Amino acid sequence: MRLLLDHNLPAPLRRLILGHDTAFADEWGWSELTNGDLLAAAETAGFDVLLTADRNLRHQQNLSGRRIGLLVLSTNHWPTIRDNAPQVLAAVEGAGRGRYVEVELLRPTLLRRTPPTDTR
Repeated sequence: MRLLLDHNLPAPLRRLILGHDTAFADEWGWSELTNGDLLAAAETAGFDVLLTADRNLRHQQNLSGRRIGLLVLSTNHWPTIRDNAPQVLAAVEGAGRGRYVEVELLRPTLLRRTPPTDTR
């Protein structure tokens, strides 16, 4: 499967997705394209799926009739993507032309340090 990674995704993501032909939009000179133009260019170039973290894409573009599939991650935060690698990889394997898939990635709970108490 040919996968196009949007410019808003972290570069290390490519190392997670093995067994697929992956490219970043920037590598094709598409970093400045608007969403509609990016989808059209990716379809014309023969990409099967666009991976992005742009959750508004669905509401900004008419996706009916599109041949390219969309896989939308809920975040572009690399540690969160890395920690949810099995879920991301399963979504990639289930993605395909003309499909729209959103993947909700859970961020780890942040532990807050308690402030020191005043011992005066």
